[in-house]
Amino acid sequence: MKAIIPVAGAGTKLRPHTYTQPKALIPIAGKTILSFIVDQLHDAGINEFIFIVGYLGEKIQDYVKQTYPELITHFVYQNERQGTGHAIELTKNIVGDDEVFVALGDTICEYDVKEVVNSPYSMLGIKKVDDPRNFGVAAIGEDGFIDQLIEKPAIPKSNMALVGLYKIKETNFLFECLHTLFTQNIKSYGEYNLTDALDCMIKRGAKVQAFKVKNWFDCGRKETLLESNATLLKKHGGNVNPEAHGFKDTIIIPPVSIAPGCDISNSIIGPHVAIGANTTVKHSIVRDSIIGSFTSLYEVVLDNSLIGSDAAVKGLSRSLNIGDNTEIDFG
Repeated sequence: MKAIIPVAGAGTKLRPHTYTQPKALIPIAGKTILSFIVDQLHDAGINEFIFIVGYLGEKIQDYVKQTYPELITHFVYQNERQGTGHAIELTKNIVGDDEVFVALGDTICEYDVKEVVNSPYSMLGIKKVDDPRNFGVAAIGEDGFIDQLIEKPAIPKSNMALVGLYKIKETNFLFECLHTLFTQNIKSYGEYNLTDALDCMIKRGAKVQAFKVKNWFDCGRKETLLESNATLLKKHGGNVNPEAHGFKDTIIIPPVSIAPGCDISNSIIGPHVAIGANTTVKHSIVRDSIIGSFTSLYEVVLDNSLIGSDAAVKGLSRSLNIGDNTEIDFG
């Protein structure tokens, strides 16, 4: 089985960070979004990965090769973003006849990965939502198999939303249906959508089962990214011992994740803070925030903030959303 991870999106809802950093590489709870996804699939036994890249794709490629040298990796460029269906079709020659596991590169989910990977059927991840109109929606029969898939329906047939996890056994079938979308110019909201190709498979007789994810962490906007960071830190407890952290005159309020190489003094950190590598924090209070790598904070008060890498913030503040390579002085 091969894994396909589409990470070609521009991440417009997380700007200014995604001007200089792919959304999948934004840190959360001590890891990147991409690492959460890759680690889950690798732990389940998948060793070959296809990354669909576009904007800032070289940063994804460098990160993957440095972080996962043991994996077999392929990088496919989606120069024109024409939807998830178009992205998956670009991998056809690499996939061959193998089964695939597609995981969208901006969503972290908790589920039994091995059970899904080893299922005898194609499997799609779902989660009950209050308003399914902005998602792909699955109508599920009493036997647990999916009867129909609709992308962003105006009148949903169910409230079971697709979460961006797809285990496909019949890959030849999938690529046939993708080809049908292109030849007949079947689009949803101006794009060739994977949901439509999967619905085509079901209409032609493919048996596709739904599986419910335990948790679904949305990393697409600043607010939901910070919420997901806090939840994951609570679950995993962070990586800093509040009693023996070694930072001078500093109080740590767990859960907190601090990467190696940080210089922190005369500060209060936490709760729910993730700090990237080689960052300096002095005379500051930081809580409910994500701070990038190689960043400098001096005499600031941060709450519900997202600070990029190579940034410098000095003076008093409250809630910020600052991209990479930025310097702000409140003095």
